[in-house]
Amino acid sequence: MTHRLTRLVATLGLAAVAFGPAIVVAQGDPIAERQEIMKGVGDATRTGVQMVRGERPFDLDAARNAFVVYVDASERMPDLFPDGTETGGDTEASPAIWEDKERFVVLFTEWGDAAAAGLEQTTDATTFQAAFGTATQSCRTCHTDFRLDN
Repeated sequence: MTHRLTRLVATLGLAAVAFGPAIVVAQGDPIAERQEIMKGVGDATRTGVQMVRGERPFDLDAARNAFVVYVDASERMPDLFPDGTETGGDTEASPAIWEDKERFVVLFTEWGDAAAAGLEQTTDATTFQAAFGTATQSCRTCHTDFRLDN
């Protein structure tokens, strides 16, 4: 866990267990590892969307956990796109990642910053909705520019 994430988790009293399956990944296979991390992100996003839409009752711990998952992913993902992983493993990574790696990494940093701010700011459904919207907008930008449509 990075220093920023460790500090946030400690500050908010969240257990490291909150990462769930996102920690158990295929070590040594960057494509499988990034896919596993993104499955965790997808699960966290689904939970957040359900709470925002009122399809699921607001749960402060689940809301904060979504941001914890996002921060963790934002810090780990940029390193999981080394040269040679442009294809294979049913990757949905666009060649644009390797053409503009600097912007790609910046988007992860911005997403992580938005998620960290959301984690600190979320105290109720209203503050979660605002922060979650900001964080998921970063997701959309990256997916639009750097993910293949499969």
